[in-house]
Amino acid sequence: MAVDSLLDSVKWDDKGLAVAIAQNVDTGAILMQGFANREAVATTLSSRKATFYSRSRSTLWTKGETSNNFINVHDVFLDCDRDSQEDEGDNLALTSLYALESTISQRKTELTGENEKPSWTKRLLLNDKLLCSKIREEANELCQTLENNEDKSRTASEMADVLYHSMVLLAQKDVKIEDVLQVLRLRFSQSGIEEKRSRFSQKPLDH
Repeated sequence: MAVDSLLDSVKWDDKGLAVAIAQNVDTGAILMQGFANREAVATTLSSRKATFYSRSRSTLWTKGETSNNFINVHDVFLDCDRDSQEDEGDNLALTSLYALESTISQRKTELTGENEKPSWTKRLLLNDKLLCSKIREEANELCQTLENNEDKSRTASEMADVLYHSMVLLAQKDVKIEDVLQVLRLRFSQSGIEEKRSRFSQKPLDH
């Protein structure tokens, strides 16, 4: 049984517990950290709601069981190296952006020697002009949601299109989304003036 196999692969401590961390599937933000035993993990898998083990009460508890603010579980992953505590800030959680990046990368590896009609992602990867025209088109439509005072759902939809097409371009240029996020982290960890100065100092001089 798949569940038993998963439970057997967890590195439980001498009390039968392991650290369990719930992260937002989109942002990677840590929502909850606690302990879980076999029963808690099994309950989480069956109910799809994050369930932990309370060491003080020696019982299971489901996040949101009193407030109804549940953590709905999308997927479960094991940290086989047990280094989540030390490496939390640098771990690349399988968030929506990283999952999308992985899918696009997979489509890129499938380009050669394929006879079937290519998917939209593959068509974009095969045609730089088409890709750039779509990015410009989607960016313009995003701006129109502001100019035409369209509703929030329309803005979110257009931004999703901009992100998707832009990430295809990143894959085409062999740039990882983490590289982009790193630039953002650096920019917003210093003042705008310092950030501009650092950008200009990195530009080659014209001769």
